[in-house]
Amino acid sequence: MMNIHIFAAFVLSILLLCSSSFAQTATLTEKQRFELAAEYSRESRGLAVLVMKGDKIVFEDYENGHTADRPWNLASGTKSFSGVMCAAAIEDKLISGFDEKVSDTITEWRSDPRKSKVTIRQLLSLTSGIDAGQIGVVPSYTEAISKLAEYDPGTYFEYGPVPFQIFGELMTRKLKAKNETVIGYLKRRILTPIGLSVASWREVSGQPLLPQGANLTAREWVKFGLLLKNGGKWNGKQIVAKKLLDELVVGSKANPAYGITFWLNHKGVNPQGRSIGRAVGAISQNGIATGVKDLYMAAGAANQRLYIIPSLDMVVVRQGQLAKFDDAEFIRRLVTGTK
Repeated sequence: MMNIHIFAAFVLSILLLCSSSFAQTATLTEKQRFELAAEYSRESRGLAVLVMKGDKIVFEDYENGHTADRPWNLASGTKSFSGVMCAAAIEDKLISGFDEKVSDTITEWRSDPRKSKVTIRQLLSLTSGIDAGQIGVVPSYTEAISKLAEYDPGTYFEYGPVPFQIFGELMTRKLKAKNETVIGYLKRRILTPIGLSVASWREVSGQPLLPQGANLTAREWVKFGLLLKNGGKWNGKQIVAKKLLDELVVGSKANPAYGITFWLNHKGVNPQGRSIGRAVGAISQNGIATGVKDLYMAAGAANQRLYIIPSLDMVVVRQGQLAKFDDAEFIRRLVTGTK
């Protein structure tokens, strides 16, 4: 009998503890939750945390000497511009669809038994089977298209810069008849209509680096996230068709955690590639964070982040310097107010 009483007391104490923790979380204001997330970012050498709800910025915090008007390199956060550019090119009928073969445009691939079968979807979901190259070492467009296919298309996920430079060459050829550059098309079609100003964009051989070249302030980067969260609409005008943008957040069989240029909140695979960072590996294997299934993001080295959370009507920018950083803890603090 005594054991039953002891057990009952134990259960009651656990319930009271859980109730107390829930009550503490429930009493936190939205601003306090955002401050908790910013505190964690700051401790991890963070530079900026910006939160937009609806179409308004509701929280900003600039840390470790950073300021609102200082642009910062997005690193691989740049990659996601290619996905949206591809969607726009499909809408403009420059590309017939995500499953168009790259060799339809890069015709020298037609004689290669593997490269001839690669689709644009596979290219930008990093499942083309082509040597993806070493992270941070970006070839020219010409060098990129000469890389060997090591695996059959669609069977293998490999993270690296080469596929995005190949896409740059594909778009260069698509736009040649219009006498328009890749960056010119991106600005005209997407960036200028949403008022997004790029501070600078690194180039190689006069060509924009599509895997990692963009430098933006947090206030500019969040505009890109807002366009995505709103399904391609900007001030009531449809900039890119929602059904095409929806394709960007569908994972591949080879890696369900990565869509077309965006990381998804699904468990996936241990990514292959040259010099893969721990953060990329963890995200790919475990997803981004619990409790917000529809969360997806553009992500770059040193934990540059553009989080899009449609169910919470929220876009979050985090910019920082190289340090240990856990997306799950940052999102948990931001959403629930718990450490």
